Amino acid sequence: MSPQVDEETPLLQARQHKPQRTPLPWFQFSLVLFLQLSEPLTSQVIYPFLPQLIRDIGITRGDETKVGYYVGLMQSLFFLTQAMTVLHWSRISDRIGRKPVILTGLFGLSMSMYCFGLSTTFWGLVLSRSLNGALNGNIGVIKSVMAEMTDSTNIAQAYAYMPIAWSTGGVMGPMIGGALARPADQFPRLFGDNEFLKKYPYFLPCAVPATFSAIAWLVTFLFVEETVKVPLFALPKLFRFKKDNNSCTNSPVPEINDITTEIPDDEKPVPFRKLLNRRVLLAAGNYATLSLVDFSFRAIQPLFLSTPVELGGLGLPPSSIGNLLSTFGLLNGVLQIFFFARLHDSWGSKKTFIMGIASTVPIFACFPLLTHLVKSHGCVTPLAWSIVALQIILSLTLSFSYGAIFIYISAASPNKASLGATNGLSQMTVSVFRAIGPAASSSLFSFSMSHHYLGGFLVYYVLFSLSALALVTGSMLPRQA
Repeated sequence: MSPQVDEETPLLQARQHKPQRTPLPWFQFSLVLFLQLSEPLTSQVIYPFLPQLIRDIGITRGDETKVGYYVGLMQSLFFLTQAMTVLHWSRISDRIGRKPVILTGLFGLSMSMYCFGLSTTFWGLVLSRSLNGALNGNIGVIKSVMAEMTDSTNIAQAYAYMPIAWSTGGVMGPMIGGALARPADQFPRLFGDNEFLKKYPYFLPCAVPATFSAIAWLVTFLFVEETVKVPLFALPKLFRFKKDNNSCTNSPVPEINDITTEIPDDEKPVPFRKLLNRRVLLAAGNYATLSLVDFSFRAIQPLFLSTPVELGGLGLPPSSIGNLLSTFGLLNGVLQIFFFARLHDSWGSKKTFIMGIASTVPIFACFPLLTHLVKSHGCVTPLAWSIVALQIILSLTLSFSYGAIFIYISAASPNKASLGATNGLSQMTVSVFRAIGPAASSSLFSFSMSHHYLGGFLVYYVLFSLSALALVTGSMLPRQA
């Protein structure tokens, strides 16, 4: 029966009020941010000293133009091995719960970073860096945890705080790496007589994030709550013991508890083939192109800063590079906390994402401009420093794109029980691109510098092309997640 309509019935219904924002579960949310810090800390700490480490182990045989090849390989190995395992970790977390997988990842991060600091050969570095990525599936699982803690009213607020961990790691990681690398040389009064640190000059900066990951493991084990409400194969419930009434001994008999029969089909993880739909693939594809552009820039930036002035770089030491990267991390955290949720509420997910991608064009243009300045003056001038500052400020807007695409990915999941698999599939795609991006861009940087293609600027033409690709794929996103 249709409602009665007369001359007093309004033609337009009153606009519904905006739903009230659900408060975030601050204690558990803060714990997740804390344990998430382990990953950016371990990944960022090696950047300031990695070029010097490659020189020290002698793999380049003194050829400065080859440093970029090996730096890019070290940066990519983590993501290459992560791409092979992250989907499996995420799908496992849908079944046994998030907490066991997070504990495994933190253990892997800790052990592999200790090994990296103790490596004195190229293959030792390769093995430890590979284990670092293969044992860690936390990056996708933690996104699932945060989505399960939130709803549509507060998910943008949650993702505004999510970069706190990455920004803190972006501040502390380079600072630790730059300040504690080769401590016997930097602080001879304190460590000049320490034979262990002379033999392993990069152990100290690696030990700091490794120890932090061990502490995060303990915090997770004691305090973090499971967010998967009814894991399909919860380990404590997999085997139960009951008394057999037909047995005169009443001995305990193991009973496999198949709780999948108690869960409706729409609340079970969907088969993998059902994840391969347009919504998931479009969100994952844009996350991948964003990461390809971003990590290509992050790989070239410290390499460019450490390259000697006569070759077109700035010739900065690891400590100065660490300070610059830390400045970015600090500013990025502040900007994300105070402006992302407001910007997202005003502009929407798509415009926020596109804005960050578009900023990469002037970011990449700063590199050849800086090369021209330092080569023409023979030193780093105040104008060159101002362009470096401009590049850092512009790169802050790129981080806004991450929060926007995470919202698209969470919304694309077929159901909540498949959230881990959806994030895992996205992270697997991203890890492939992150593995390709740093290695390819760093190698192309060295190739351009040694062969002087297009005046040594070939790498920047390729980066501009990547920005155009990311803008095209971003335009395909729906207006709102």
